[in-house]
Amino acid sequence: MAPQRPGGRTAHVRAAVLEATADLLVAGGLEGVDLTDVARRSGVSKSTVYRRWGTVSALVTEVLADMAETSSPRPVTGTLTGDLLSIARLIQRTLADPRQGRLFAAIIAAATCNGETATALARFYRTRTDVFAPVVSDAISRGEAPQGTDPDEVIRYLSAPLYYRLMTGNGAPDADDADRATQATLAAVDAGVFIR
Repeated sequence: MAPQRPGGRTAHVRAAVLEATADLLVAGGLEGVDLTDVARRSGVSKSTVYRRWGTVSALVTEVLADMAETSSPRPVTGTLTGDLLSIARLIQRTLADPRQGRLFAAIIAAATCNGETATALARFYRTRTDVFAPVVSDAISRGEAPQGTDPDEVIRYLSAPLYYRLMTGNGAPDADDADRATQATLAAVDAGVFIR
């Protein structure tokens, strides 16, 4: 009897299709993704790809869901400074990664002209904000941030400059960018900018 693959055939098919979709997004953006090409590249039958996903938007939505599911957990350093710096450096490394950075850029660009992709991207960021926001709630409990500070807004403010750098043609963010984003966010927290 053959050993069972971890996750089974369905998980294997899903992983292969999502990897092929991501490869095509990296290579040619949303316009470069075609269901037939995804099937060929993934080694999965065309009928399976069409039956299970049906549209490029559905594939991109599942790529984003998979990215959210497999992303790093929140840091727990014991300080707001350490936690925010860990988050900023994680985002920076992801966006500076040759494959991941190009994948995010392609998805963000696609979201500007495709409503389903925009909804999927918003869901991805909501999921990641939900993971990271508790570092701010914990900091409020420890007295490191003012009562009433909006955790979601802190995380958005921290990450925005890193994505902005990537998307404005100035290259991928580097470690100094992550450090500056952290320091600016901490100063804004201290000043009460994010109090609801």
